[in-house]
Amino acid sequence: MSSFTRLESMEGFYYTLHPKPTVVLITLCPNGRFNAMPASWNMPVSEEPPTVAVAVSRETYTFECLEHHPEATINVPHSGLADVVYSLGSTSGRDVDKIKKFNLKLESSEIVKPPRWSDAIASLEGRVHAKLDVGEVRLYVFEILAVHVKRDLYTRWGWDFTKTNILLHGAGRTFYHVGRMIRAQKLA
Repeated sequence: MSSFTRLESMEGFYYTLHPKPTVVLITLCPNGRFNAMPASWNMPVSEEPPTVAVAVSRETYTFECLEHHPEATINVPHSGLADVVYSLGSTSGRDVDKIKKFNLKLESSEIVKPPRWSDAIASLEGRVHAKLDVGEVRLYVFEILAVHVKRDLYTRWGWDFTKTNILLHGAGRTFYHVGRMIRAQKLA
């Protein structure tokens, strides 16, 4: 007899893969404003070229913005920004200037037009390299052109979790941060 139970519905199947790191995409929109959208459906794809994929619903304003201007900054918020990130994801940029409403501090990017979010702990500058429609989303694969991290928080091997923490999305308004470190032992 199996120790697994089959879910009765596929609704929310992806929660089995959460919590996931949350990023905030900043895009340039047709009205000339910048928009910010949280996305926890993201992942690195390749090292050569350096690429990151982000799934964006084709019903969102961010989708319109990326189709208008195929660049974005992919900003990594720290866990102290959960309220701002949740609010950004609960408001449409079609209806309001989210940068102004949530008082996001922006700074110019080095290569792409969309700016970096100053309060993030990292910002990756990306240009759309490929697109793939899957169900209700468009998967954007961004070629990463530059990466900026906050000094003293990042090491060669990643974040120093004694000094900062990344924001992990669970479900709805639930977020987590990285807990304790576990060092794996190689099995013989």
